[in-house]
Amino acid sequence: MAFTRACEENDLSINEIKKVKLGDQSLLLIRLEDGYYATATHCTHVFAPLARGSVTDGCRLVCPFHRAEFNIKTGAVEKWANFPPGIAQLTNLLRKEKALKTYPVRIEEGAVMVDPQG
Repeated sequence: MAFTRACEENDLSINEIKKVKLGDQSLLLIRLEDGYYATATHCTHVFAPLARGSVTDGCRLVCPFHRAEFNIKTGAVEKWANFPPGIAQLTNLLRKEKALKTYPVRIEEGAVMVDPQG
């Protein structure tokens, strides 16, 4: 694993989402109450930019387009796309539930380190 510095440990507030580029890989860095996590930048439903999403329930990342929710720690789908009613259900016929990719994160000497190759 090739861990790369993403930011300093105190750069983000709790529940803040930041898009970072590590080499040629872009990913989201998210700070929760218990630490930092890294995920893919786009929703697995119709590829909406999750940097414009929000954190809810302490560990869920909500897609800003169709309200799919992913567990930030594991990438698991907590709630699949459901907005707007009718339209999301049509796209769900084509796009089945798919987990969000997550990346290993660790803290080293005050720096948040991420393995962008996962």
